[in-house]
Amino acid sequence: MAINLFQIPYKHGNFPLRLASGHFATSHSHLNYYIDFTMSKHRLSEAREGAQILCGKIPSSQIIDTILCLDGTETLGACMANEFTATGYRNMNAHRTIYVLSPEYTSGSQIIFRENLAPMIVGKHVLVLAASVATGYTVKSAIDAICYYNGQPAGICSVFACIDECEGIAVQSIYNKNDIPDYQSHSARECPLCKAGVKLDGLVNSHGISTF
Repeated sequence: MAINLFQIPYKHGNFPLRLASGHFATSHSHLNYYIDFTMSKHRLSEAREGAQILCGKIPSSQIIDTILCLDGTETLGACMANEFTATGYRNMNAHRTIYVLSPEYTSGSQIIFRENLAPMIVGKHVLVLAASVATGYTVKSAIDAICYYNGQPAGICSVFACIDECEGIAVQSIYNKNDIPDYQSHSARECPLCKAGVKLDGLVNSHGISTF
């Protein structure tokens, strides 16, 4: 089954949001829109554009040592690190650079950092970057892991967000619910589409979508 994507253009740059309406399931929620982040995460020109937009939302006084990339956002994270470095953001690590890394998950979905990567978190100001922040579940796990490894959360950024804050930290996003006013996220038990007998169109995770 093919899905029909449409675009919402960004008002101040070439960074459109691509999405499709329907009935989609993630590991912990049901959605009435699938947002396709493929180009945002893997096309360098779009990643650079998105990085400029997101970096412009972070106060220049914010110290950033590490960018923790969730949902496969490493290309976007690298572009943000480059933008932060070029525009003179401060960092406190000995190498005077910004680390870009992605988390490792245990079989129980807990985030861990191996001995070779943990020094990039311990004692560092860590910015969490995600493709989407709908319920905040994944970002909360990242913040918990940062704190467990004695890092300091330095902010949350995403391409799309439904919430304004998570764990008391403001979420800075390029798009939000005002751009998709009827966007809905529910647990499987509370999903109105399921209750209405609407079948799922596909399963969604950080890699993309598998349609039925």
